Amino acid sequence: MKKFLSLILVVTMVMALFTACGKKEAEDKKVVDSSKNQTENQDNQETEKPVKIRIYYSDNATLPFQDDWLTVKAAEEMFNVEFDWEVIPIADYSTKVSLALNTGTNTPDVILYQSTKGENASLALNGAIVPISDYSEFTPNFNKRVESFGLQDTVDKLKLADGKRYYLPSLYDVPFYDGGLILREDFLEAEGLEAPKTFDDLYKILKAYKAKNPDSYPLTILAGPRVLYRMTMPSYGVSLGKNGSSGTNTLSYDYDKKEYFPGAISEGYKEYISYLAKLYAEGLLDPEMADPINGDIWSQKMATGKSMATYAYYDQIGGLEGSTEIDGYKLQMYPSLEGTAGAHHQPKSSTGSGIIFPAKTAKRDDFERVVRTIDKVFFSEEGAKLWCLGVEGKTYTEENGKVKYADELVNSAEGIYKSLQVKYGCGSDVTQMVWVNEREMTKYDENYARINKEVAAMGDVIQAIPPTPLFDDMKAEDAGVLQTPLFDTFEVWADAFITGKKDVEKDWDTYVKEMKSLKIEEFCKIYNENLAK
Repeated sequence: MKKFLSLILVVTMVMALFTACGKKEAEDKKVVDSSKNQTENQDNQETEKPVKIRIYYSDNATLPFQDDWLTVKAAEEMFNVEFDWEVIPIADYSTKVSLALNTGTNTPDVILYQSTKGENASLALNGAIVPISDYSEFTPNFNKRVESFGLQDTVDKLKLADGKRYYLPSLYDVPFYDGGLILREDFLEAEGLEAPKTFDDLYKILKAYKAKNPDSYPLTILAGPRVLYRMTMPSYGVSLGKNGSSGTNTLSYDYDKKEYFPGAISEGYKEYISYLAKLYAEGLLDPEMADPINGDIWSQKMATGKSMATYAYYDQIGGLEGSTEIDGYKLQMYPSLEGTAGAHHQPKSSTGSGIIFPAKTAKRDDFERVVRTIDKVFFSEEGAKLWCLGVEGKTYTEENGKVKYADELVNSAEGIYKSLQVKYGCGSDVTQMVWVNEREMTKYDENYARINKEVAAMGDVIQAIPPTPLFDDMKAEDAGVLQTPLFDTFEVWADAFITGKKDVEKDWDTYVKEMKSLKIEEFCKIYNENLAK
């Protein structure tokens, strides 16, 4: 028995030794294979010609695209790609994308600044857009970023009714308050006025400024009504228009009932549009607010005192203060004002607009390489830092994890963030797909951090983006057919109400009747019936 036990022990030890050797060989092989793959990838990148990718870019007049931006050139060199940028004004972008996807002609390989809300859902389910979740092995950097941010559930909710996701969304580790009401703090101090907390407070401030400056239009808008709407409507319980949070243009989401409602004909919207109409009628709202975006004119109005308040982004304060000749001129950004539904900013999610691949792209012989390249350009750590910070050694240095910006940026009159944007192409929400809050805050001053802290302490100021219905292709098409005429009518009436061409009290019922004739209630029903249970 003793001999038998000894024999068992010897056999066990030998097997363990072989197993250990086997594991070591496997691990060694894995390391060798990994090293070999890396070497092969590096060799391939060095020997392969740059992959050519034609790409749509949504251009904003306040940050006009430059194909010789440092970020663009560095990305092409870093990731062995040659981009053919088609730069399209943001006002025409939706139309151009829709035309390309619907007709399949003149279609680019990649389209930036997109999601599958609205018409794109129908187009995706009808085969016009690549179901990119089917190719997750081609997007390792995106997958890794989703995991590290803890966003898997959030990203999974972007799938459509067929269980597939059709775009690579931009990713945020923490949503932050990046824009809102900006006005002349020096005027408040000179007149002994308190910082505004409500829209009634804002009205009184605008009135006081108008009284002192009769030729002024105290409140002006940077990018037309869409920015004003998205930053202010939520305080009235609605989010509508071109940048409405649901992507429906005319529906809003009830966060308590967890369902959509026809916001464009709601009492909340009536109260909101009445407020703007009052501002307009009393000469407090810039009559040019509905015109196409012109950043220069907007800057001139603010810098010369023609206007004293606006809705814009914090990074734009530096540029305005640097260009004015008014003594003591000082701007401040304020937390969201309280309206009839509380104090809310534009809803945000930990995901944003991102990248879609038109179906035609999947027919390219090098489709896998195209997707892998896009994944590296926008979601790898090197790419994420490039689009956020620029090029290390040129725009910044980093030591022990602490970012230090180049003197030219630190001393810039426009501030670090705006200078990085305009001069180098960093921080554009069209190309920056990875947003790390701590990294972003390095571009701002302590004042901005304080404002964000105040907003966070207010509670649910920044609500979540409403859920996307799980449409099949037929329902998506039905919804798409109803959406366009409703939106067109909403825009015509909104302009008429604000400018006084129509009277909110007298003509409201006629407006509601017209929206109902265009089936806004049926449109809403389609959305609610297809929400995930």
